[in-house]
Amino acid sequence: MPADITSTSILPKMELELQEIKEVNTMTQHKKLKFAVVGCGRVSNNHLKALTSGNINAELIAVSDIDEKKAKSKSEEFGVPSYLDYHEMMTKHGEIDIVDIATPTGYHARHVIDISRYGKHIVVEKPMALRVSDCDEMIRSCTENNCRLFVVKQNRFNPAVVAARQALDAGRFGKLVMGTVRVRWMRQQSYYEQDNWHGTWELDGGVMSQQASHHLDLLQWFMGPIETMQCIQATRLLDIEVEDTSLATFKFTSGALGAYEATVASRPEDLEGSLSILGEKGSVIIGGRAVNEILYWKFKDEQPEDARMQNTSSQEIPNVYGHGHAPYLANVIDAILHDKPALVEAPEGKKNIEILTALYESAALGGKYVKPGCSIRQSKLGSRTSP
Repeated sequence: MPADITSTSILPKMELELQEIKEVNTMTQHKKLKFAVVGCGRVSNNHLKALTSGNINAELIAVSDIDEKKAKSKSEEFGVPSYLDYHEMMTKHGEIDIVDIATPTGYHARHVIDISRYGKHIVVEKPMALRVSDCDEMIRSCTENNCRLFVVKQNRFNPAVVAARQALDAGRFGKLVMGTVRVRWMRQQSYYEQDNWHGTWELDGGVMSQQASHHLDLLQWFMGPIETMQCIQATRLLDIEVEDTSLATFKFTSGALGAYEATVASRPEDLEGSLSILGEKGSVIIGGRAVNEILYWKFKDEQPEDARMQNTSSQEIPNVYGHGHAPYLANVIDAILHDKPALVEAPEGKKNIEILTALYESAALGGKYVKPGCSIRQSKLGSRTSP
């Protein structure tokens, strides 16, 4: 498995608008990777539609879910066989190149380790796991079995985000001052009652791990390593054991500061998913429901394309999932076919879990300042809360 990677070597190849995906893949049209999907719940739709769109070099081979109704539904919709047992699927389909895992977060570690023993590459939904130790076991097993592990962070592939990151890499922000992310979304009680894992400490976590992990990833990706952070949480409107609302502040090793705000108690609808980066030479604000619209873009070193940036790099989206899964998977496929780094491999996914678990620990300690990867003593994330 490749070592931890820097994003700057990959971003120039990011032609991320959906209409450009075919151009990204012209170098690899001679081969399609064969995919199987494990987990046929809500989030699987984004993966399955991207894999069968015809716009990326992928072929869907099979699906699996322990819920027979869900498995059969996806089987019929996408015209592939379904299995209740993914071991049976793996045994019968030795031609599979890569397995896409979209199961409840608390099962990610077990499923990744199981699948890695078949020597197949793996894509796993965010968050990578609920404990740093699980991330280490996942990475170790994939390394031992000579397969690569990729973590879904599709918002890094939003055109607005890519444009801002390219500006950062070009030094246009200068010294960074502050970065902020906001997630103001709505989840009704029915969202948590549709199954037995959403909104639980053991398998899910709250708004921070389930919805806002993407935005925390973006904050760290732009602002760099975190020196210290603190978090407070509350459960205001939903009848769940985890938080529906949280706030956090950060001090980065550069000296810059950061702020995070997230809730799924926004009413009456999803309001925003945003990222702001402020620097000595310029600032960018990306808003919309899912960091998909450039709201402000201005730098001291004005360039001709700046005036058009709000139009050329903003994107209409159907829902908070956006359009990022197809370019994300295209990047994974290209990395495998050409034996080169992808933008988000396992070490990047682990960074996110080091931040998440530390923030949950801070909240459990009443907002105490902590460091990434700190010892977890009070947080309930990833642990059983009942016999």
